[in-house]
Amino acid sequence: MCGIVGFVGKEEAAPILLDGLERMEYRGYDSAGIAVRSEQEGLQVKKAKGRLHVLRELTRDGAELSGTLGIGHTRWATHGEPNDVNAHPHISENGRIALVHNGIIENYMEIKEHLIKQGVTFASDTDSEVVAQLLEFHYHECGNMLEAVGRVLRRIEGSYAFGIICADYPNALIAARKDSPLILGYGENGNFLASDVTAVIKHTRDVVYMDDGEIAVLTADSIDVFDDELIPVDKKHHTVDWDVSAAEKGGYPHFMLKEIMEQPEAVRKTVSPRIRDGRVVLDDVALTADYVKEISRIYIIACGSSYHVGMVSKYNWERLLRRPVEVCLASEFRYSAPLVDEHTLVVVISQSGETLDTMAAMREAKRLGGRTLAIVNVVGSSIARESDDVLYTWAGPEIAVATTKAYSTQLVLMDLVGLYLADVLGTVESAEYSAIVEELAVLPEKLEKVLAHVEDIQYFASRYFNHDSIFFIGRNLDCAMGMEGSLKLKEISYIHSEAYASGELKHGTISLIEHGTLVVALGTYRALLDKSISNVVEVKARGAEVLAVTTDEFRGKMEKTADAVIAVPESHPVVQPSLGVVPLQLFAYYVALQRGCDIDKPRNLAKSVTVE
Repeated sequence: MCGIVGFVGKEEAAPILLDGLERMEYRGYDSAGIAVRSEQEGLQVKKAKGRLHVLRELTRDGAELSGTLGIGHTRWATHGEPNDVNAHPHISENGRIALVHNGIIENYMEIKEHLIKQGVTFASDTDSEVVAQLLEFHYHECGNMLEAVGRVLRRIEGSYAFGIICADYPNALIAARKDSPLILGYGENGNFLASDVTAVIKHTRDVVYMDDGEIAVLTADSIDVFDDELIPVDKKHHTVDWDVSAAEKGGYPHFMLKEIMEQPEAVRKTVSPRIRDGRVVLDDVALTADYVKEISRIYIIACGSSYHVGMVSKYNWERLLRRPVEVCLASEFRYSAPLVDEHTLVVVISQSGETLDTMAAMREAKRLGGRTLAIVNVVGSSIARESDDVLYTWAGPEIAVATTKAYSTQLVLMDLVGLYLADVLGTVESAEYSAIVEELAVLPEKLEKVLAHVEDIQYFASRYFNHDSIFFIGRNLDCAMGMEGSLKLKEISYIHSEAYASGELKHGTISLIEHGTLVVALGTYRALLDKSISNVVEVKARGAEVLAVTTDEFRGKMEKTADAVIAVPESHPVVQPSLGVVPLQLFAYYVALQRGCDIDKPRNLAKSVTVE
């Protein structure tokens, strides 16, 4: 969740750290801080509650801190309220060690109580400060910082990515990682560590992804990586292939709007290389025909919006594959005694590839003998490296906390995988196979048509933004699509919003409908359109105001019952949710804009969830 950046080199560190934190502020924005060391000033620390601009003002954009070695942190609070004291970096009691941390130390209280008995005084309420004080304790014992780090890592339990500097090591930065992302960057004028490539892309494209249990020592001229026994490790280098402009707003007022508008091109990059001569080709997976035909059960495991991708895919895959598909929240999967064996395909979906709940669920599935297939965006991420097979969405960097283009690219990639498996199994007729492939190929152009009518959705947002409670209803694929529309709205506008299967209204939910309640009725699924319209009539009879989303073909039919209608181009039912979700994203965006919300950084949320 939190963002970490570190630099050691031949330039002033503070401005580089602040710039890196700004590019990662989506990972947490409760507080921010930096620590810089210089020969003249020693270890200097500045941190402050609030957004990064507070720290910028406090440090005069870094001018207040001199030195070419430093670490920085932007925080999403877990232990201790957001304030100046609980902000990172945390300093050891003797003032010689500074540490930044992403993750959660599960046994911090036990260690803290032990250190208090040794006379250590704590300043904050965080689990992270415990590590800084424990580092000082072991450093005093052994006199070697690298050995002290190794001792600490053997004592703590939980997840972590650490950046550490010590006043006694003027030219070295230490990094360590377990279950939280950390990359190392090789630059011309120095070297970097960071939670995310976006923090360092301005300075280097040459990166290495740290693995669990590894420790790295960075100097201005070199990076050495060690395993948990402090044995040197050779690491594979990766070249980041997207430009720094991809992580900037490019003239848009918000990253979210930019990323919504990027969806046609993002979908094109996901789909086009995987369709050749009218066939779906997945070069990156080793799912043999023999294995696929032995699959008896499929799990789709994900969190948040990726879970909603799974819900859409369940309908599509069961129809195409004629195999049972179960969609599981990653945070619940491990604790549900899942029925996984060697004939189980487990598909894990994560934008970052670092989502801790999803990673833990994947590891449990592998332990039980299942085969794992990862759908991720970030190349070299932990889930990508650990999964048996991986397919990348190639969506490019997504900065807004509320996902849009990552959701859309995950959805079409799942469509492609479903078609591929159905073809191997022989459970899809050739005519339908060709029709779906054709619709996926032209989907970017149809998305552009949807985005050409943004002003219609702006109008509806201005009309309905003052509602305090909104319900999304739909059947089958529309129900799954409504779950994502509802989540988008509540994430960034803070309006209470729920999504329900339309047929469930009469089993209790309709009691919440009263005069003036806004209901967003989804009617894009052709097979159940008439039933969906009947449900619109039901809520209208109870006083609801209805905004409907349907297809161009059925606009006229829906206009006879709904108060307002948004229409999208017609497509094959498997592909239709990829079109229907875009107006819901735009509606959420413009409602939040009308309400004056911080769209890219909604309260209490962060982009990459690396804690349980």
